[in-house]
Amino acid sequence: MTDPFATLGFARSRLLRHSSEQPESAVPDFSPAARLVVLAGDRLLLREGSAVLDPAALEGSAPTARIFLGTLDGAPVFAGRLDADAVPALEARGLAVLDLRSIATEGTVEPEELGLLATAKSMLDWHARHGFCANCGAPTVVEAGGFRRACQSCGAHHFPRTDPVVIMLVRRGDTCLLGRGAHFKEGMYSCLAGFLEPGETIEAAVAREVYEETRVRVADVRYHASQPWPFPSSLMIGCIAEGLDEAIVTDPAELADARWFDREGVRAMLERRHPENLFAPPPMAIAHTLMRAFLDEAR
Repeated sequence: MTDPFATLGFARSRLLRHSSEQPESAVPDFSPAARLVVLAGDRLLLREGSAVLDPAALEGSAPTARIFLGTLDGAPVFAGRLDADAVPALEARGLAVLDLRSIATEGTVEPEELGLLATAKSMLDWHARHGFCANCGAPTVVEAGGFRRACQSCGAHHFPRTDPVVIMLVRRGDTCLLGRGAHFKEGMYSCLAGFLEPGETIEAAVAREVYEETRVRVADVRYHASQPWPFPSSLMIGCIAEGLDEAIVTDPAELADARWFDREGVRAMLERRHPENLFAPPPMAIAHTLMRAFLDEAR
């Protein structure tokens, strides 16, 4: 059987996290051995196939919102942000600038680096959205190396959050249920997905989302694999379920289309040779992994 983590983007990381050991000060001191992951606008800076940079590569540009992520091969790693208007000067110095989704899809960096980049981007995005206290509205300050923000007005503490999302391949005999959202690229079909709601189990969320989108009831929900998804900060919980109904009734507000595909159709989409020019998400996406698992069951 295929290793579910063999091609998943953002699922592997050599970062040694120190979130439980963070000092109470805002950010640890910057040592000469430190490394930086820098977001410029909504894109990452890269040099020579890596987004983990020697600070000297920035030549005096000082990132804001510096966050201590942990250590990599013994060196402290920080995440920081630059304004997008700094990009032209950095490109002139030989740095590349690329969005994280493209980095993962194109294999620009080593797979083990993608998990670190996902951590950096999610953390920086969280800080950008939480400058003010959700309790009283006063400004918040960085604490615990960047893994906490504190309100000096009411004393509330705010911590980074991850939003769980269920994504599921529904089987029925030798077919599986795939759909396409209105925002998908033309011809792409994928697994159904949706956010897990408060007070809901993974199994209940899978059943609810599939029924809401297609009116297909499911049973026997099984966990398969998970994937961090830093857009901005989700965890994709990949499941496989058994479909109890054949008829599909799509909700136009949820899906543009949904249908049952046999194994040959799924294989053709994965290999980009489907007669209708239909195709699957790229190997870095967990939907691709779930579709591969469906094919493996027939071996």
